[in-house]
Amino acid sequence: MNILDAFQLKSRRALITGSSAGIGLALAQALGQAGAQVILNGRTEERLEQAREQLALKGVAAHTSVFDVTDAQAVRSAVERIEASGPIDILVNNAGMQIRGPLQNYEESDWNTLMRTNVDSVYHVGQAVARHMIARGRGKIINICSVQSELGRPGIAPYTASKGAVKMLTKGMAIDWGPLGLQVNGIGPGYFKTELNQKLVDDPTFSAWLVGRTPSRRWGELPDLGGAVVFLASDASNFVNGHILYVDGGVTATL
Repeated sequence: MNILDAFQLKSRRALITGSSAGIGLALAQALGQAGAQVILNGRTEERLEQAREQLALKGVAAHTSVFDVTDAQAVRSAVERIEASGPIDILVNNAGMQIRGPLQNYEESDWNTLMRTNVDSVYHVGQAVARHMIARGRGKIINICSVQSELGRPGIAPYTASKGAVKMLTKGMAIDWGPLGLQVNGIGPGYFKTELNQKLVDDPTFSAWLVGRTPSRRWGELPDLGGAVVFLASDASNFVNGHILYVDGGVTATL
Protein backbone atom coordinates (compact mmCIF):
# COMPACT_ATOMS: atom_id res chain seq x y z
CA MET A 1 0.00 0.00 0.00
CA ASN A 2 1.26 3.46 -0.88
CA ILE A 3 1.96 5.40 2.32
CA LEU A 4 -0.41 8.19 1.25
CA ASP A 5 -3.26 5.66 1.18
CA ALA A 6 -2.78 5.16 4.93
CA PHE A 7 -3.94 8.76 5.51
CA GLN A 8 -7.23 8.32 3.64
CA LEU A 9 -10.44 8.36 5.71
CA LYS A 10 -12.94 7.27 3.08
CA SER A 11 -15.89 5.30 4.53
CA ARG A 12 -14.94 6.41 8.08
CA ARG A 13 -17.41 8.34 10.25
CA ALA A 14 -16.12 11.03 12.59
CA LEU A 15 -17.91 12.72 15.52
CA ILE A 16 -16.35 16.02 16.59
CA THR A 17 -17.69 17.60 19.77
CA GLY A 18 -17.87 21.37 20.14
CA SER A 19 -17.50 21.81 16.39
CA SER A 20 -19.78 24.72 15.52
CA ALA A 21 -16.80 27.11 15.28
CA GLY A 22 -13.09 27.57 15.91
CA ILE A 23 -10.77 24.62 16.35
CA GLY A 24 -13.56 22.04 16.31
CA LEU A 25 -14.88 23.26 12.97
CA ALA A 26 -11.37 23.35 11.51
CA LEU A 27 -10.76 19.76 12.62
CA ALA A 28 -14.07 18.69 11.09
CA GLN A 29 -13.12 20.34 7.81
CA ALA A 30 -9.75 18.55 7.71
CA LEU A 31 -11.31 15.16 8.44
CA GLY A 32 -13.97 15.74 5.79
CA GLN A 33 -11.38 16.74 3.21
CA ALA A 34 -9.55 13.48 3.93
CA GLY A 35 -12.73 11.59 3.08
CA ALA A 36 -14.47 11.09 6.44
CA GLN A 37 -18.21 11.45 6.92
CA VAL A 38 -18.38 14.27 9.47
CA ILE A 39 -20.85 14.66 12.34
CA LEU A 40 -20.82 18.08 14.00
CA ASN A 41 -21.85 18.48 17.63
CA GLY A 42 -22.88 21.41 19.77
CA ARG A 43 -25.70 22.61 22.01
CA THR A 44 -27.27 25.07 19.57
CA GLU A 45 -28.96 23.79 16.42
CA GLU A 46 -28.76 27.14 14.64
CA ARG A 47 -24.99 27.45 15.10
CA LEU A 48 -24.46 23.86 13.98
CA GLU A 49 -26.51 24.47 10.85
CA GLN A 50 -24.39 27.53 10.06
CA ALA A 51 -21.25 25.42 10.52
CA ARG A 52 -22.67 22.71 8.27
CA GLU A 53 -23.34 25.30 5.58
CA GLN A 54 -19.79 26.66 5.89
CA LEU A 55 -18.38 23.18 5.34
CA ALA A 56 -20.69 22.60 2.38
CA LEU A 57 -19.28 25.70 0.68
CA LYS A 58 -15.84 24.09 1.02
CA GLY A 59 -16.99 20.79 -0.44
CA VAL A 60 -17.39 18.93 2.85
CA ALA A 61 -20.75 17.28 3.53
CA ALA A 62 -21.62 17.08 7.22
CA HIS A 63 -24.41 15.95 9.52
CA THR A 64 -25.26 17.50 12.89
CA SER A 65 -26.09 16.10 16.32
CA VAL A 66 -27.32 18.47 19.02
CA PHE A 67 -26.54 17.37 22.58
CA ASP A 68 -24.84 18.62 25.74
CA VAL A 69 -21.54 16.81 26.26
CA THR A 70 -21.69 17.47 30.02
CA ASP A 71 -24.97 15.55 30.39
CA ALA A 72 -24.12 11.85 30.70
CA GLN A 73 -27.59 10.59 29.79
CA ALA A 74 -27.88 12.94 26.82
CA VAL A 75 -24.48 11.75 25.62
CA ARG A 76 -25.42 8.09 25.83
CA SER A 77 -28.70 8.68 24.01
CA ALA A 78 -27.05 10.72 21.26
CA VAL A 79 -24.30 8.16 20.70
CA GLU A 80 -26.91 5.40 20.40
CA ARG A 81 -28.82 7.45 17.81
CA ILE A 82 -25.68 8.09 15.78
CA GLU A 83 -24.57 4.47 15.97
CA ALA A 84 -27.99 3.32 14.77
CA SER A 85 -27.21 4.87 11.37
CA GLY A 86 -23.59 3.73 11.23
CA PRO A 87 -20.45 3.28 13.32
CA ILE A 88 -18.48 6.12 14.88
CA ASP A 89 -14.97 5.22 13.69
CA ILE A 90 -13.34 8.44 14.88
CA LEU A 91 -14.12 10.57 17.93
CA VAL A 92 -12.61 13.99 18.50
CA ASN A 93 -13.28 15.27 22.02
CA ASN A 94 -12.89 18.98 21.34
CA ALA A 95 -15.59 20.66 23.47
CA GLY A 96 -14.01 22.98 26.01
CA MET A 97 -14.11 26.42 27.56
CA GLN A 98 -12.03 28.98 29.45
CA ILE A 99 -13.00 30.99 32.54
CA ARG A 100 -10.17 33.27 33.65
CA GLY A 101 -9.63 34.71 37.11
CA PRO A 102 -7.26 34.86 40.08
CA LEU A 103 -7.27 31.51 41.85
CA GLN A 104 -7.84 32.98 45.32
CA ASN A 105 -11.09 34.57 44.14
CA TYR A 106 -12.25 31.85 41.77
CA GLU A 107 -15.93 30.99 42.11
CA GLU A 108 -16.83 27.40 42.95
CA SER A 109 -19.56 27.48 40.31
CA ASP A 110 -17.02 28.50 37.66
CA TRP A 111 -14.68 25.69 38.73
CA ASN A 112 -17.49 23.13 38.45
CA THR A 113 -18.65 24.46 35.07
CA LEU A 114 -15.16 24.42 33.64
CA MET A 115 -14.39 20.91 34.90
CA ARG A 116 -17.69 19.52 33.61
CA THR A 117 -17.04 21.00 30.19
CA ASN A 118 -13.32 20.30 29.83
CA VAL A 119 -12.90 16.99 31.70
CA ASP A 120 -16.24 15.30 32.39
CA SER A 121 -17.26 15.61 28.73
CA VAL A 122 -14.16 13.73 27.59
CA TYR A 123 -15.00 10.93 30.00
CA HIS A 124 -18.72 10.77 29.13
CA VAL A 125 -18.39 10.91 25.34
CA GLY A 126 -15.21 8.85 25.29
CA GLN A 127 -16.75 6.04 27.31
CA ALA A 128 -20.04 6.00 25.38
CA VAL A 129 -18.29 5.84 22.00
CA ALA A 130 -15.55 3.46 23.15
CA ARG A 131 -18.07 0.81 24.17
CA HIS A 132 -19.15 0.52 20.54
CA MET A 133 -15.58 0.71 19.23
CA ILE A 134 -14.51 -2.07 21.61
CA ALA A 135 -17.28 -4.32 20.31
CA ARG A 136 -15.85 -3.81 16.79
CA GLY A 137 -12.23 -4.14 17.90
CA ARG A 138 -11.12 -0.84 16.36
CA GLY A 139 -11.46 2.92 16.73
CA LYS A 140 -9.64 6.23 16.98
CA ILE A 141 -10.19 8.71 19.81
CA ILE A 142 -8.47 12.09 19.77
CA ASN A 143 -8.76 14.32 22.84
CA ILE A 144 -7.95 18.00 22.46
CA CYS A 145 -5.46 18.97 25.13
CA SER A 146 -3.46 22.21 25.19
CA VAL A 147 0.00 23.60 25.81
CA GLN A 148 -1.56 24.21 29.24
CA SER A 149 -1.48 20.43 29.66
CA GLU A 150 2.24 21.09 30.28
CA LEU A 151 2.67 24.79 31.04
CA GLY A 152 0.99 27.30 33.33
CA ARG A 153 0.07 30.95 32.92
CA PRO A 154 -1.17 33.52 35.44
CA GLY A 155 -4.92 33.65 35.94
CA ILE A 156 -5.82 30.29 34.40
CA ALA A 157 -4.93 27.71 37.08
CA PRO A 158 -8.29 25.85 36.83
CA TYR A 159 -8.00 25.63 33.04
CA THR A 160 -4.44 24.33 33.38
CA ALA A 161 -5.66 21.72 35.86
CA SER A 162 -8.42 20.64 33.49
CA LYS A 163 -6.11 20.26 30.50
CA GLY A 164 -3.56 18.40 32.60
CA ALA A 165 -6.37 16.03 33.53
CA VAL A 166 -7.31 15.53 29.88
CA LYS A 167 -3.71 14.64 29.08
CA MET A 168 -3.62 11.96 31.76
CA LEU A 169 -7.13 10.70 30.94
CA THR A 170 -5.91 10.26 27.35
CA LYS A 171 -3.05 8.10 28.56
CA GLY A 172 -5.38 6.12 30.81
CA MET A 173 -7.79 5.49 27.94
CA ALA A 174 -4.92 4.28 25.77
CA ILE A 175 -3.76 1.90 28.49
CA ASP A 176 -7.21 0.42 29.13
CA TRP A 177 -8.50 0.38 25.56
CA GLY A 178 -5.31 -0.23 23.57
CA PRO A 179 -5.46 -4.00 24.16
CA LEU A 180 -9.04 -3.90 22.81
CA GLY A 181 -8.05 -2.41 19.45
CA LEU A 182 -8.36 1.34 20.05
CA GLN A 183 -5.81 4.11 19.62
CA VAL A 184 -6.34 7.08 21.94
CA ASN A 185 -4.16 10.14 21.49
CA GLY A 186 -4.28 13.88 22.05
CA ILE A 187 -3.53 17.08 20.20
CA GLY A 188 -2.14 19.98 22.21
CA PRO A 189 -2.72 23.23 20.32
CA GLY A 190 -0.61 26.25 21.15
CA TYR A 191 -1.97 29.77 20.78
CA PHE A 192 -4.22 29.94 17.73
CA LYS A 193 -6.08 32.78 16.11
CA THR A 194 -9.67 31.91 17.03
CA GLU A 195 -12.74 33.79 18.18
CA LEU A 196 -11.99 32.81 21.78
CA ASN A 197 -8.48 34.30 21.54
CA GLN A 198 -9.40 37.44 19.62
CA LYS A 199 -8.79 39.75 22.59
CA LEU A 200 -5.30 38.30 22.99
CA VAL A 201 -4.63 38.59 19.26
CA ASP A 202 -5.69 42.26 19.39
CA ASP A 203 -3.49 42.98 22.43
CA PRO A 204 -0.19 44.21 20.94
CA THR A 205 1.76 43.61 24.16
CA PHE A 206 0.61 40.01 24.55
CA SER A 207 0.90 39.25 20.85
CA ALA A 208 4.47 40.57 20.72
CA TRP A 209 5.36 38.53 23.81
CA LEU A 210 3.82 35.37 22.33
CA VAL A 211 5.49 35.71 18.94
CA GLY A 212 8.82 36.30 20.66
CA ARG A 213 8.23 33.30 22.93
CA THR A 214 7.34 30.97 20.04
CA PRO A 215 10.26 29.49 18.04
CA SER A 216 8.15 29.61 14.84
CA ARG A 217 7.65 33.35 15.55
CA ARG A 218 3.93 33.52 14.80
CA TRP A 219 0.45 32.68 16.03
CA GLY A 220 -1.02 29.34 15.01
CA GLU A 221 -3.48 29.35 12.10
CA LEU A 222 -6.36 26.85 12.14
CA PRO A 223 -5.18 24.97 9.02
CA ASP A 224 -2.00 24.10 10.98
CA LEU A 225 -4.06 21.55 12.94
CA GLY A 226 -5.40 19.67 9.93
CA GLY A 227 -2.44 17.37 9.34
CA ALA A 228 -2.25 16.35 12.98
CA VAL A 229 -5.90 15.31 13.27
CA VAL A 230 -5.88 13.41 9.96
CA PHE A 231 -2.71 11.55 11.00
CA LEU A 232 -4.11 10.51 14.38
CA ALA A 233 -7.48 9.57 12.86
CA SER A 234 -6.00 7.44 10.09
CA ASP A 235 -4.26 4.09 9.71
CA ALA A 236 -0.97 6.01 9.48
CA SER A 237 -1.02 6.21 13.31
CA ASN A 238 -2.01 2.60 14.07
CA PHE A 239 0.99 2.11 16.39
CA VAL A 240 0.69 5.51 18.06
CA ASN A 241 -1.14 5.26 21.37
CA GLY A 242 -1.26 7.44 24.48
CA HIS A 243 0.66 10.23 22.76
CA ILE A 244 0.03 13.98 22.94
CA LEU A 245 1.02 15.73 19.72
CA TYR A 246 1.76 19.39 20.49
CA VAL A 247 1.02 21.70 17.55
CA ASP A 248 2.41 24.83 19.14
CA GLY A 249 5.20 26.26 17.03
CA GLY A 250 7.69 25.00 19.60
CA VAL A 251 6.31 26.74 22.71
CA THR A 252 6.60 23.62 24.88
CA ALA A 253 10.20 23.08 23.72
CA THR A 254 11.68 26.27 25.16
CA LEU A 255 11.82 28.36 28.32
